[in-house]
Amino acid sequence: LPIQSIAGQIIARRRVDKIKDQYMQIGGGSPIEKWTRAQGRGMVKQLDRTNPATAPHNYYVGFRYTEPNTPQAVADMIADGVNHVIAFTQYQQFSGSTTGSNLNELYRAQKKLDPESRLRWSFIDRWGTHPKLASAFADRIEAQIARLSDDVRHATPILFSAHSLPLKVVDRGDPYVAEVGGTVAYVVSELRRRGIENPYRLVWQSAVGPLRWLGPQTEAVIKHYGSIGYTSLVMVPVAFTSDHIETLYELDIEYGKVAREAGISQYMRAEALNDHPPFIDALATIVKEHIDAGFPTSSQLLLPDPGAESAQTVVTRKWIAAQAAARQAERK
Repeated sequence: LPIQSIAGQIIARRRVDKIKDQYMQIGGGSPIEKWTRAQGRGMVKQLDRTNPATAPHNYYVGFRYTEPNTPQAVADMIADGVNHVIAFTQYQQFSGSTTGSNLNELYRAQKKLDPESRLRWSFIDRWGTHPKLASAFADRIEAQIARLSDDVRHATPILFSAHSLPLKVVDRGDPYVAEVGGTVAYVVSELRRRGIENPYRLVWQSAVGPLRWLGPQTEAVIKHYGSIGYTSLVMVPVAFTSDHIETLYELDIEYGKVAREAGISQYMRAEALNDHPPFIDALATIVKEHIDAGFPTSSQLLLPDPGAESAQTVVTRKWIAAQAAARQAERK
């Protein structure tokens, strides 16, 4: 046991040093808060114009594992006298390991900070097939297709790359895989509408550790296409809306090197949506539709996974269901 403890500390230290180096290579830190705030500012500015009856609107940022965190966001809303909160996940495809985990943290924060439930909640828990999201992704892809040389432009594969999941999570019925596939289908449909007929595949990145993960893995696919003669690829971070370490380091730097070594001379990456005006419009439209419909809660959010769930997830779902029932009663 002492040897295992020492070995674990060494491995952890090396991993921390590796991650620090990766952040230095993308400018010294993640830009995700900058982009999230830019998206929030643009969204509420548009909502104030389109929904004056519920204005003024404000946004709060609550990250799961870094600051500004969820408890701070809840505390700020209480201090500001907020009455109604729309919990709008920025993971457009739902997974228990992302949105689900964040909702659990949100429940814990509100229970501690707002035990009398002064805040009224509604939820936007998934939006991966919204037409305006698909159109914004298509804009970014079309821009990269246009950069390709004439001889490969129409035959270059488009690789939609999403964060992978351990298969044990998928096996318990997590909807993430189907929802990412849904986003890809809508984006490809929009590309086809624009006359872009390039072939495509959905691949999975960021697998770590000894568990079996979703495949095919992005790195392996890049190597494979290089080995059979492809010299160009367009990468699309389809599960991310803001640049961060998995786009700027993993896709751009790490996989860019893999591509060059595989003989892929035209390795393009569709820009993240960031503050792309059509994407800001998509965010505001999604919220407007939620408001105009009377703050409904997705029936999908209330459906348990077929496999085993944590006790916290069950408790959180009951809280969400109670909030949904209250919003429904208000509409009558």
